[in-house]
Amino acid sequence: MSKGTRWTQTWLGGARAAGADLGYPGERLGLPEKGSGAVAGYGRRIVALLLDLLVAALIGALLANVLDWSPGTRSLANTGIFALQAWLLTATLGMTIGKRLTGIRVVRLDGKPVGPGWSLARTFLLILIIPAMIWDRDNRGMHDRAANTIVINT
Repeated sequence: MSKGTRWTQTWLGGARAAGADLGYPGERLGLPEKGSGAVAGYGRRIVALLLDLLVAALIGALLANVLDWSPGTRSLANTGIFALQAWLLTATLGMTIGKRLTGIRVVRLDGKPVGPGWSLARTFLLILIIPAMIWDRDNRGMHDRAANTIVINT
């Protein structure tokens, strides 16, 4: 071992530090590096999620005022409204309101529509939070991997 080389040099820095050429996100899947059809970045996805949560919170606030819900009921309703919008809009349009505003969409890797079944599985894992936070090198969370989907730029 040469002077200055640490035994943690390759594994602590990850695969890229070890010299592995991982390419860009989506390359293994045949997607372009940039532009329409490329894998959506973290920033746009997070903004889309925040917009969807805001829409659900606004709808929940309106319903809470009309129906006189307790704070606990309102919180549960906001989660349900978010899940319902994510499930139905992704199943039918391939995008939620937040995704539409940020210019991204959910697509199946086999080219078929996402559909209600896969969208439900994806939404369930998204609501659990942790599976959606574990990403692979193609920027796909466990919820996307389970539904055989990926989020791309439009």
